[in-house]
Amino acid sequence: MLILVTNDDGLLAPGLRALHDAASRFGEVYVVAPEGERSGSSHAITLCEPLRVREFGPRWWGLSGTPTDCVFIAINHLLQRRPDLVLSGINRGPNLGGDVLYSGTVGGAMEATVQHIPAIAFSLVSATDDYPFSHAQPHVAHVLERVMRHGIPDGVMLNVNIPAPSLAPFRGYRVTRLGRRIYSNDVIVRTDPRGASYLWIGGTRVTMDMSPQTDSGAVHEGFVSITPLRPDLMAHEVLGKFTAFEEEDTCL
Repeated sequence: MLILVTNDDGLLAPGLRALHDAASRFGEVYVVAPEGERSGSSHAITLCEPLRVREFGPRWWGLSGTPTDCVFIAINHLLQRRPDLVLSGINRGPNLGGDVLYSGTVGGAMEATVQHIPAIAFSLVSATDDYPFSHAQPHVAHVLERVMRHGIPDGVMLNVNIPAPSLAPFRGYRVTRLGRRIYSNDVIVRTDPRGASYLWIGGTRVTMDMSPQTDSGAVHEGFVSITPLRPDLMAHEVLGKFTAFEEEDTCL
């Protein structure tokens, strides 16, 4: 089995090495990851500037692009055949609820899904600044074993959030839906040494949906949250409510 690994924390992130090592028992692992930090890059693809790729070791490349770029370039250029599975992570921090819309970790996995390759995004959720990625590795293996046995439906990826011991004692695995996380949406204004202002987008979490069947609720109870996602953003359930837009305007 050929497994492609990427992330959004960058080529030197310890979570990337942890995911590589955990996946190695399941197949031949290739790493194509951003050379630097690309958190928050979502499903962005680079179209207006060149991309540069460097080989850092056997089956290990860095790319001057986003996680989506990494997956696209790996599948369509670097690898001699299509991967059987794409893994993204292990992210340093959660990707819960609406975070998935901004996450480069999820974006990399979603690109594989768009290209009809099974994919999983992994994130480690901690209550402190300590992220014990070795703690996450057995849970990565557990999920991979289930995927090898049961597969992932075409057009679907899995978003997996793993609670660190600092967050809650481990209690098991739970298939969840996306919860809702609300942030304060702060814009921080600062001044550089030359007197020009610059901005930081920030914001702390204010509230989140802690229902047991949500991803955020599950991880805070000590469960590894497994959430199926798909790239189809279509609001199928309300399609019929917009038929008035098709009516001809008699005033024209």
